[in-house]
Amino acid sequence: DRIGCLMPMVAEVAFAMLATMKVGAVFVPIFSGYAAPSVRERLEDASAKLLFTADVGFRRGKSFDLKSHADAALENLECVESVIVLKRGDGSCSMTPDRDLWWDDSLQQEFADTSTEMMRAMDPALMIYTSGTTGKPKGTIHTHAGCMAQMGKELRFNFDVGKPDDLFWWFTDIGWMMGPWEIIGCWLNRTAFLVCEGAPDYPAPDRLWKMVEQHRVTHLGISPTAIRLLMRSGADVLEGIDLSSLRILGSTGEPWDPDSYRWFYENIGNSQLPVINISGGTDIVGCFLAPLPVLPIKETSLQSPGLGMDIDVFNDEGESIQEEVGYLVCKSPAPSMTRSLWKADTKYIETYWSRFPGIWNHGDWARVDADGQWYLSGRADDTLNIAGRRVGPGEVESALMEHASVSEAAAIGVPDDLKGTELICFVVLHEAAIESDALREDLKDQVTSALGKVDRPKSIFYVDDLPKTRSAKIVRRLIRARHLGDTNVGDLSSIANPDALDGISRSR
Repeated sequence: DRIGCLMPMVAEVAFAMLATMKVGAVFVPIFSGYAAPSVRERLEDASAKLLFTADVGFRRGKSFDLKSHADAALENLECVESVIVLKRGDGSCSMTPDRDLWWDDSLQQEFADTSTEMMRAMDPALMIYTSGTTGKPKGTIHTHAGCMAQMGKELRFNFDVGKPDDLFWWFTDIGWMMGPWEIIGCWLNRTAFLVCEGAPDYPAPDRLWKMVEQHRVTHLGISPTAIRLLMRSGADVLEGIDLSSLRILGSTGEPWDPDSYRWFYENIGNSQLPVINISGGTDIVGCFLAPLPVLPIKETSLQSPGLGMDIDVFNDEGESIQEEVGYLVCKSPAPSMTRSLWKADTKYIETYWSRFPGIWNHGDWARVDADGQWYLSGRADDTLNIAGRRVGPGEVESALMEHASVSEAAAIGVPDDLKGTELICFVVLHEAAIESDALREDLKDQVTSALGKVDRPKSIFYVDDLPKTRSAKIVRRLIRARHLGDTNVGDLSSIANPDALDGISRSR
C-alpha cells in the first residue's frame, strides 16, 4: 500500500512517515504547495490508499486552507479510502463522512495489532516523485535498507552527528528528498532535529539566524539560493546574534558561486566551520558527492565522493577524465539507487543506463581538479553549445555573480544562425545596485574575461526574480520558453514563484 502525505514541515510529518514504514506501507511525500491537479496526479499514479494532510498551513504570516486543497485533488479519486487530518487551525474545514478522520481522534481508536511488520531489506519504504518540471513526474522507489544505509552513513560521517547536544536543522520540506533524509538519518544516529515551515526571510531577514541562536542549533543546512536571498539584507542583520552553537554547515540543491559561498563561510561559519556541500538527488535519496569534515575543502567544491560511491567523470567516449568537465557517472551499484521508476521501467533504463551501458549516468556535469577536489557545473541537459564549444550555464552564472552588483543569475541559449546558439542572461541585482546600460556592458565584459570572447552574452536582462522549483533550483527550461514567447509551458505548480515568469516574458 502507498500512503500519501500532503502536510507542512511539522513534527507530525515524521510520525506519519515512521508509522507508515512500521506497518510495511510505502510513504509518498508531496509538496503542500503543489496545485490540486499535481497532487491528484501523484496520488492517482501511486494508487495511494490513505492521505495524511492538515486543515491549514502557514506562510508569511497567513494561513492557507490545505484541507480544501486536498479535497479538490481527491474529488472522484477512488483509490484514496481514508484521510487523516491534523488540526492546526480552528477545525472549521469540511470533513467527508466515512473517509476523513481527525488526527487526534485516530489516536483514540483501539487497534487489534500495532506490532512492527517484518520487512525484507529490499522492500520499498519511500516513493518520492521528481518535480515534474520537465514533463510527467516520475516516482523513484527506495528500499528500507537503501534509505538507512545511505542516509545513516551521510549524517554520521559527513555531518558528524551523534553527540549528546547535537541539534540538526536543514531548512527543507517533506516534499523534497531532504525531508525524509533528515528525519531518517538523524534518528538512526540518535540525533534531534528541528523542523519549521514558512519562508527563511519572514517575519524578518534574521529569522533563520535567531532560530539558530534560540535553539542552539549545531548543524545548519540550506540552499545557495536561500543564502543569496538572505545576503540581500547584508551582514548587519547578524549584529548581536550568537551563532556560536554551530559546528557544521551544509548545502545542496545547486552549484555555489564563490561570492555566496564566501559570505556563508565567513559570516555564518566565522571563517572556521566546514561547508559540507553535498550533491546527489531524489533518485538515490542521498549523495554521490559528500565532503568529510576532517579533510581540506576548497571554496565551492564538493571535495570527494560519498563513502562507498564508485563515481567518475566520463567524456563522450566513456573514458575517465580529470581536470576537464564531463559526465558524472557511477560505476558500481549503491543500495539507495531507485529500484526503477514507478510504472516506467523503460524510462528508467533510458534515463540512467542508455548513455554508457552498465554505467549509471547521473546527468550532471562534473570536474575533478589536480588535487582531487570535485566540482559540479549544472545539468548536462542544460549545457549550451556556442560555436562548437560546450559551456555549462553554471559557469556563466558564477562569472556574473562575481560582480558586486549581481545577486542571482540565469543563463540560457537561444538559436543563432552563426553560432548555432547565442547566450542570453537574466540577472537579479542587489538592492543598492542601479540598472543601466553601462552595467550591462560591464557584466558582458565580466563573462568574456572569465570564459572567453565566444561566450560573451548577446543580451543581459534585469529581472526582479528568477523562477525556481520549491527545492530552490532555477528552472532554465521555463525561462527559455518564456523568453522565446512560448506560454504553453505546462503545469507550474512545482514552481515556488510562478510570477517571476511574467518578468521573463516582459524582457523579450
